[in-house]
Amino acid sequence: MKYHFLVSAPSSNSGKTTVTLGLIKLFKEKGMTVQVFKCGPDYIDTKFLSQAAQRPAINLDTFMMSPDHVKDLYQRYSDTADVSIIEGVMGLFDGSDRMQGSSAEIAILLDVPVILVLPTKASAYSVAPILYGFKNFDPRIKIAGVIFNHVNTISHYNFLKDSAADVGVPCFGFVPGSDEIKIPSRHLGLTLESNGDAIIQKIAAHISKTVSLDTITETCLVTDRGSSRQSAPVHTERSRLKIAIAHDAAFTFTYHENIEVLNRRYDVVFFSPLEDSSIPEADILYLAGGYPELFLDRLSANISMKQSLAVYCDNGGKVLAECGGIMYLGNAIIDSSGKPYDMSGVLDLQTSMAERVLTLGYRKFALNNEIYCGHEFHYSALRTKFPIAAIGDIRNAKDEPVKMKVYRYKNVIASYMHFYWGDKISFIEEIFQI
Repeated sequence: MKYHFLVSAPSSNSGKTTVTLGLIKLFKEKGMTVQVFKCGPDYIDTKFLSQAAQRPAINLDTFMMSPDHVKDLYQRYSDTADVSIIEGVMGLFDGSDRMQGSSAEIAILLDVPVILVLPTKASAYSVAPILYGFKNFDPRIKIAGVIFNHVNTISHYNFLKDSAADVGVPCFGFVPGSDEIKIPSRHLGLTLESNGDAIIQKIAAHISKTVSLDTITETCLVTDRGSSRQSAPVHTERSRLKIAIAHDAAFTFTYHENIEVLNRRYDVVFFSPLEDSSIPEADILYLAGGYPELFLDRLSANISMKQSLAVYCDNGGKVLAECGGIMYLGNAIIDSSGKPYDMSGVLDLQTSMAERVLTLGYRKFALNNEIYCGHEFHYSALRTKFPIAAIGDIRNAKDEPVKMKVYRYKNVIASYMHFYWGDKISFIEEIFQI
C-alpha cells in the first residue's frame, strides 16, 4: 500500500514545515519508508526534510521544470517509498503569476490530495468559509482534510471540528501551541545539524497525541498509482570533464537533481573553501550558494585557498558561481556591522550584509538562444566601482528585466541566480560553449 499527499496552508508561517517533519517521523516510526518533496525552489527546508526522512528531499517546481520532468522526478523517487509527502510553498494557490509554480499546480499535475494546515489561534467557526473556499475554488484539487494549528483546548477544537464538518472537510486533528517545537528562523542561522533529530523527535511526540495518522492513511491511500508508470531509465553519455564542487558549511545551496546530473555525466569531486588549502585539479569549478557571511573569519583567513582560486581564474579556468559563490569571488564581504573581510579578489566587487534588503524571485536567463530558469534569494547588496561585463538577458517570472546581471570575467560566470539544470544534461557545456 502506498500513501501520497501534499501538506499546504493558506499562507506562509502556518506550520507546514513543523507538521510535515512530525508526520515524516511518525511514519518512519511505523517502519515505513518516506520520500519527501518540496514545492518550489527552496534549498533550506529540503535539508531539514532530508534529515527527517533520511533520504534526499527533492524539489518540484513548475516554473523551473517542465511538467514531464516534475512527473518523472515524483515517480522515480516515490516508487521505492511507502509514503510520499510533498511540503507546499507559501499558501496553496500562491505562485509567481497567479497559480503558476504554486503548490496547487503541483497537486493538480501529480493528482495528489492536499492536507491543509490551518492556524486558528484567534478564530473558531469563521474557519468554515475559509475551508469552503479552499475546497471549492478549483474543482481539480482534492482537499483530503485539515489539521488545525495553535489549538490549546478541546472546546476550541470542537468548534473547529464543527466548522470542518459543515463544509464537508475531514478533520485529522490539531496541534497545540508549544515553545518546545518551535523551529528557529530558517534564514541565516537555522542549523538542525546539531540538534535537529531532537527537535524532530519532539515535534513527532507532540503531534502524535492529537493528530490521527490512521485517519490520514485511510484518506490518502492510493490504490491505482503504485509503480504502474515506471519512469524512463536514465542513460547519460559520460564526458571526460572533471568538475569540482564547493561543498561545506559555507556553501550548501545545491539542488539534489543538479548534482545527480553532474554525477551521471562527469567526474565529480568536492572541496571545501573553509578547510582545504587549495582548489583541486578540475576542468570546471562550481561555487554554489550558501552562508559565506556566517564564516567570514575562516574564509578570509584561508589565504592559500583564495590565492589558488584567483590563479585558476586569471589563467582562464572555468567557474560557475551562484549567490554565495559570487560573494566569495569578490574583493570583500562586508558584515552587518560594516566590517570588510577580504575574499578571493577575482571580481572587482564587494557584497555587503550591512545593507540588508531581501531580493527574491524566479529568474529566466536567455543565452545563445537557450532559456535557463532559476531563482534569486539573498539579503546582501552588490557594489562595484567599475562595470563588469554582463552576458545574456535575465528577467523575472513576469518577463520583466531585473537589476541583477549574469557577469562574465574571462571564463568565470557569476550571478546571484541559482540555476536549475536537472532536466538539462548538457547545461555545463552549453553555458561555457564547450
